Amino acid sequence: MEGILGGTFDPIHYGHLRTAVDAAQALGLARVRLVPLRDPPHRQRPAAPAAIRLAMVRAAVAGDSLFRVDDRELRRSGKSYTHDTLLSLRGEVGATAPLCLLLGSDAFRGFPDWHRPDDILELAHLVVMQRPGEAHPPLYRERHTGEPEQLRQQPAGRILFQPVTQLEISATRIRELVQRGLSPRYLLPDPALAIIRDEGLYR
Repeated sequence: MEGILGGTFDPIHYGHLRTAVDAAQALGLARVRLVPLRDPPHRQRPAAPAAIRLAMVRAAVAGDSLFRVDDRELRRSGKSYTHDTLLSLRGEVGATAPLCLLLGSDAFRGFPDWHRPDDILELAHLVVMQRPGEAHPPLYRERHTGEPEQLRQQPAGRILFQPVTQLEISATRIRELVQRGLSPRYLLPDPALAIIRDEGLYR
C-alpha cells in the first residue's frame, strides 16, 4: 500500500515529513510519494522555481527508503489537479493496488471544491492527518472507516482519520524568516536549507 503527499513544498519542511512518517508507520505504507505541484489551483503560485523546489525535496529525503520523489506534475503543463495525477499513477500501479492520498484537515474540509472530488475517491483512499482528538469533519460520512485494514482490502474509496504529530511549522513562516535575514534552521532539513542559501531564495 502506497501513500501520496502533494504540495508546493516551497520549501519542504519537517511538518510535511514527520506527518508523512507518522501516517506511513500507522498504516504500514510501503512508501510515500512526494509530489511537488507546478501550479496549484487553490493557492498562489510558488515563490521558488519548480526545478529548485524539486531539488529541495530530493535533497531533504535523500537516502530515506520510505520516500519516493515523483515529478510528474512538474512535467505536465497547466494546473496541478490531483485527479489527473492519480489517473496517471493508476496507469502505472494498476487498478487494484490500494493508494492513499495524504492530506491535512483543512485541505479535507475544502475537498468538495476540488476538481472532480468524487472521481478522486474512485482512484484513492483519503487519509486525513489531524491533531490527536480533533473532531472529524462531517463530509462523506458513509465512506469513513476507523480500520486501516479496510484500506488494504480495496483500491480506493474509503476515508480514514489519522492522528499525527503536530508541528507548528509552515513554509510561509520559513520564507518570512529568510526574508528578514533570520535562520529557519531546525524547521527543515539542512540539505534543503543549504539550497535556499545557495540559490538566494525568499530574500
